[in-house]
Amino acid sequence: MKRIDNKSDLIKELNILRNKAKTIGFVPTMGALHEGHLSLIKYSNKQNDITVISIFVNPTQFNDKKDYQRYPRIVEDDIKKLEKAKCDFLFTPSEQEMYPENDTREFDFDNLDKAMEGKFRPGHFRGVALIVSKLFEIVGPTRAYFGEKDFQQLTVIKHLVKTLNIPVEIVPCPILREPDGLAMSSRNMLLSPTERKHVPLIFKTLTEAKEKAKTLSVQETKDWVVRSINADPLLKIEYFEIVDDTKLESVTDWKNKNTSVGCIAVHVGNIRLIDNIRFNL
Repeated sequence: MKRIDNKSDLIKELNILRNKAKTIGFVPTMGALHEGHLSLIKYSNKQNDITVISIFVNPTQFNDKKDYQRYPRIVEDDIKKLEKAKCDFLFTPSEQEMYPENDTREFDFDNLDKAMEGKFRPGHFRGVALIVSKLFEIVGPTRAYFGEKDFQQLTVIKHLVKTLNIPVEIVPCPILREPDGLAMSSRNMLLSPTERKHVPLIFKTLTEAKEKAKTLSVQETKDWVVRSINADPLLKIEYFEIVDDTKLESVTDWKNKNTSVGCIAVHVGNIRLIDNIRFNL
């Protein structure tokens, strides 16, 4: 694996490979890698000649400075995992490298950014669009891999690629979970041992909500999930929304259950966890 810190060197390396008709898979991350990230690399390795991963904690997508400062940064540990995962290139740019000057671009997300994460994290998706569009321009991947845990982000990125005519295939990848159901996340390592014991309730509740939906209305299902999560003194629900899987518009009935996704954000002390579940499974 070759580690590169600046854009020009990475572009030169990848252009040589592209001229040899090599396909390039790309996995953008903020580091603190776990098995979920490594599963994306496996998908890329299967489908492409070359796999590139980036590690960059992007300041523009954090609306909370404390959350940005708190985000785990363990690059040396990440490198060991990437070498085992057979990654070809690791791109680790500095903030100055990615933002040499203020990027004032605005994006039209067709209201995909208004609810859920967008509502509670103003400016978050603009920050995501800024960095993803920059990385796509640098890497020029054939395919890019994103986990379905960040369902709204995945939907926004699909829209971004379409509206900006970026020639890349976006490949959604399934959520990986711990044995107790907790969705794998870099933020999990920030949980205290006590908090870690309580968070499996999130996925347990989402799973039970699928059964409840057989007899309850959409609103009754939402209310049940909120009550169930908030009944735990260590957990505080920020939102639970049931939306369609393309426009992210709120679902009011179960007529189109096959396209309905339940998206949740929960605070556990200072840590914020997100997850989702499809109601058609």
